[in-house]
Parts: sequence; C-alpha cells; structure tokens
Amino acid sequence: MSVKRRDLIRYMEKKGFYLLREGGNHSIYYNGTKAIPVKRHKQLDRITANKLCRQAGLDSIF
Repeated sequence: MSVKRRDLIRYMEKKGFYLLREGGNHSIYYNGTKAIPVKRHKQLDRITANKLCRQAGLDSIF
C-alpha cells in the first residue's frame, strides 16, 4: 500500500512544519527544531511515510 506524497505533506504542514528548501532529490520540511527530508516521488511506501512521521515526532496516520 502506498501513500500520496501530497497527503503526507498536508499532514506535516497541519502539525507545524513548513518547506525550508528544495534539495536535489528531497524537499526539506522544518518546524523550528527538526528538519525532515521528504523524497520527491508522487507516492511513498506506507512504511517510509510512517518512518518520516516518527522522525518528525508525529503520530503515524497511515
């Protein structure tokens, strides 16, 4: 099962993250203390999306 990248970004933005910068293959989201790199693919694996949420200190919703 996969997760749309846009859904993950909306969830992170709702929790206080914002786009800090664009890297070569990743978008970097930041909330003032943590920087989380999100791959630029249309869809992410559910496990990867949950790991990104865990790194950000958020509840996994997927």
